[in-house]
Amino acid sequence: MLEQEQHQSTLQISGMTCAACANRIEKGLKKMDGVAEANVNFALERASVTFDPNKVSLDSLEQKIQALGYDTIKEKVDFELSGMTCAACAAKIEKVLNKLPGVSSATVNFALETAHVEYSAAEVTVDDMINRVKKIGYEARVKQDGTPDIDHKHKEIAAQKRKMWISAILSLPLLWAMVSHFSFTSWIYLPDFLMNPWVQLVLATPVQFIIGSQFYVGAFKALRNKSANMDVLVALGTSAAYFYSLYLTIQWALGTNGHHAPEMYYETSAILITLILLGKLFEMLAKGRTSEAIKKLMGLQAKTALVIRDGQELSIAVEDVIVGDVVLVKPGEKIPVDGEVLDGISAVDESMLTGESLPVEKKAGDAVIGATVNKNGSLKVKATKVGKETALAQIIKVVEDAQGSKAPIQRIADRISGIFVPIVVGIALVVFLVWYFAVVPGDFASALEKAIAVLVIACPCALGLATPTSIMAGSGRAAEFGILFKGGEHLESMHKVQTIVLDKTGTVTKGKPALTDVRLLDMDEREVLQLLGSAEKPSEHPLAEAIVEGIREKGIELAEPEQFEAIPGYGIRAVVTGKEVLVGTRKLMDRESMDYSQLHVEMEQLESAGKTAMLIAINGQFAGLVAVADTIKETSREAIMRLQQMGIEVIMITGDNERTARAIADQVGIHRVLAEVLPEGKADEVKKLQAEGKKVAMVGDGINDAPALATADVGLAIGTGTDIAMEAADVTLMRGELTSIPDAILMSNKTMANIKQNLFWALAYNSLGIPIAAIGLLAPWVAGAAMALSSVSVVLNALRLQRVKL
Repeated sequence: MLEQEQHQSTLQISGMTCAACANRIEKGLKKMDGVAEANVNFALERASVTFDPNKVSLDSLEQKIQALGYDTIKEKVDFELSGMTCAACAAKIEKVLNKLPGVSSATVNFALETAHVEYSAAEVTVDDMINRVKKIGYEARVKQDGTPDIDHKHKEIAAQKRKMWISAILSLPLLWAMVSHFSFTSWIYLPDFLMNPWVQLVLATPVQFIIGSQFYVGAFKALRNKSANMDVLVALGTSAAYFYSLYLTIQWALGTNGHHAPEMYYETSAILITLILLGKLFEMLAKGRTSEAIKKLMGLQAKTALVIRDGQELSIAVEDVIVGDVVLVKPGEKIPVDGEVLDGISAVDESMLTGESLPVEKKAGDAVIGATVNKNGSLKVKATKVGKETALAQIIKVVEDAQGSKAPIQRIADRISGIFVPIVVGIALVVFLVWYFAVVPGDFASALEKAIAVLVIACPCALGLATPTSIMAGSGRAAEFGILFKGGEHLESMHKVQTIVLDKTGTVTKGKPALTDVRLLDMDEREVLQLLGSAEKPSEHPLAEAIVEGIREKGIELAEPEQFEAIPGYGIRAVVTGKEVLVGTRKLMDRESMDYSQLHVEMEQLESAGKTAMLIAINGQFAGLVAVADTIKETSREAIMRLQQMGIEVIMITGDNERTARAIADQVGIHRVLAEVLPEGKADEVKKLQAEGKKVAMVGDGINDAPALATADVGLAIGTGTDIAMEAADVTLMRGELTSIPDAILMSNKTMANIKQNLFWALAYNSLGIPIAAIGLLAPWVAGAAMALSSVSVVLNALRLQRVKL
């Protein structure tokens, strides 16, 4: 049984004003399930926490501190790593980084060869981390934003090819000599000199010690750090075959065993090294394909921009554009950066971001997004976001973070990989002793061959690649469909969702309501609408914007209110030209003791038609109502039907009244509605569903959805919504359509199925391969081929996710 895992993390805290604050935080942390120890130092503004990662995460520790009214301060850095040969290497680097003082979290991705570290700059520096990684025998360098080291990868692949071909050329004569020994291949011509032990020694030695030096170096570094990896297994297995053959060669030269050439095993060591190098080459090429999504996204970026500086047009690299630059975009060109149109009218193809095939008309004052295509008119655009702040750069960052993150399912594979190699060495030793003393007493060569086969076939590489390659391929493919998972854990949890809560405005509906009806008592319509529009003018609520837009279309001039107050869940209060104006729901009128019974029936009729009615009072007198209607997105009904067919309960949540909400829900096929829920109540409703034992996903697009998105097991933000909602969410649906929700679940299902297939085959391969090798049914070179192919097969299986159709 694996012993309980404990992590220790240091968190930098801001906002503490006295020792009592530190005691409060310490007490709060200690109460959390899974926290073994917590110490908060007020003077250093630091918390040291020992916890069980299976029960509590670093994020939940930070959320607890934030819930108590304080903030955590963390620096983040990403490294590119080199020198790793298997999952055990990644586990060692991760363990060493996590033990550094000031490092709160370190995650190493073997497949991507990267490390993500969160740390306190007051305690540890980036150089400290690089030096610590170097000390245990690996190389680390800071990863540059948005510029993956493609040249470095190409050089690595070229070096691997060169080694493999030299090794293959030197090993081929040894393979020829071996093959000709079989009875069914005795007809193959074999030159006599190839059977000479000295010739075999000359051919095998460069393979063993020059080409194979990487395995000795890796094994030495691992053993020096009291760990074991794939290099240890390969170095042990091939050295045993080589040095036993060398011993037989010396005996033959001395004439101890007569003058007949003995049965050598040089081909075993040389062919093993060649096959392992070939497998690693295939693995490197296949792993390169898992990051295709990043390459495609980067390919969308414009390379140059035509800027206007000092009245002159200059063509510059897009990296040199600064905020405030005016960029000239001609028809057919990509818009290089995010910005605002200053001059010109054109249609812009935004399909790369929204999935919408029809171009969107843009005019002065409209926002445009970098990498979208200007279709038919020239535009002058003022740059508002450049470099890594642009929408495309943010999307690339989210995908990179997701591909570099770990899914919870990977933890067990990492722990097995960490203890696997020493166990295998022990098994190989037992196999050797059993064969030498019991099965074929005194036959050293035969016993050694079986032990070598066990050592070689049991490399845990496939196990280490099983999860990260699937996460890389799955999250990358999802991004191509406009679904951005922020981490592997969200890709995993999405397939467990049982209930989905949909916000109404902007999620089920388009979020672009229009003023449809005006019903007033005995008052001048133009005067009431002028007061109403002026009162609603400062509000950012979509319904308020619809009212203001509708009144302006009637040609009514609006004034600036002297006072304005938004009352969440009720409406607004404003003072316009000295008159008090109230606009809002029944609850607001009831609270202010307004009698609106004269229009009560009309109000119900409008609500039954799916319209939202807003009541108006001026100077303490009920004045009438206006109705606003929002149209349902074309794909909402289809998406909800797909979710229900998947067995998922769909609930709509809204601040609207029950009658309006029910009318909208009926149109899209939703059976359960939570109406008249105040913004702060949405998170509470999610908690109630979770208390019923359900895995809940929340889908929203507004600022008032952010708490509920953060509370849900999975939060999904509609990409056309606010930055705050997208920040709080775990998944961003860039295309703004509900059909992306079942697509996200389907992608999660397929990715998890792929991971389970990989883990099954990796574990089954080792579970079956070791006993088969132990009983003597596998020659060492066959075991080497099987080991190489196991890693390649896992990566190729993961790559199938890149062809998933949604």
